[in-house]
Amino acid sequence: MKRRTLDLLFSGGGMLFAVVLLVLGLVLQNQADFAANYVKDQLGAQQIFMPAADALRGEQDGPNGACLVTYGQGDEASRLMQTGSQAECYANAYIGFHMATSAEEAGWPGATYATLGGITRGIQGQITEATAAGTDVTELQAQLTAANGLRDSMFRGETLRGLLLTTYGFSIFGERAGQAAMLCIAGALVLFVLSIAGFVHAARTPKDEVVFKTSPTTTA
Repeated sequence: MKRRTLDLLFSGGGMLFAVVLLVLGLVLQNQADFAANYVKDQLGAQQIFMPAADALRGEQDGPNGACLVTYGQGDEASRLMQTGSQAECYANAYIGFHMATSAEEAGWPGATYATLGGITRGIQGQITEATAAGTDVTELQAQLTAANGLRDSMFRGETLRGLLLTTYGFSIFGERAGQAAMLCIAGALVLFVLSIAGFVHAARTPKDEVVFKTSPTTTA
């Protein structure tokens, strides 16, 4: 095969692959931009503000609470939640902290909306038995009221927390798409340069130069 033909084949293939990578990179970047803008617009519309750092009351000492100090700087406008990382911080370090604290203070440490269902049913069963036995149920009724109130708070807290964490997950997909886009575009640029170098080399190669030349077979 002639060397010039081989150069043209490799250079043409490289150029074609570079175009594919470039298109893929642009599509991924478009999706990354969409994800970032969508998260910003949707979170901003909710008007959720990160708590001011100087107004924190122990939340910063909880798991991953340091982010609350970071995002709690500046005036109210600068603390408007607009990014996935802010949403994750608020969901885990703020809402999660207060949910755990509320459950512990109520006497059911580690309780969640789901587990409180069993607790309330258990208390209700005790009330039924005590009523049938003619026993005073005032204390049990107070426990039931407290458990139902906590469960209602847990439901709201876990719902908001889940929505915020879903938004965070969506933002991460956008970030990964942006990173993949950069790699694709960088790879496309490298292939473009190499392909152009291959075309230049083909133009400078003598027409009669060959590669993979086979030696003539000799017969006895």
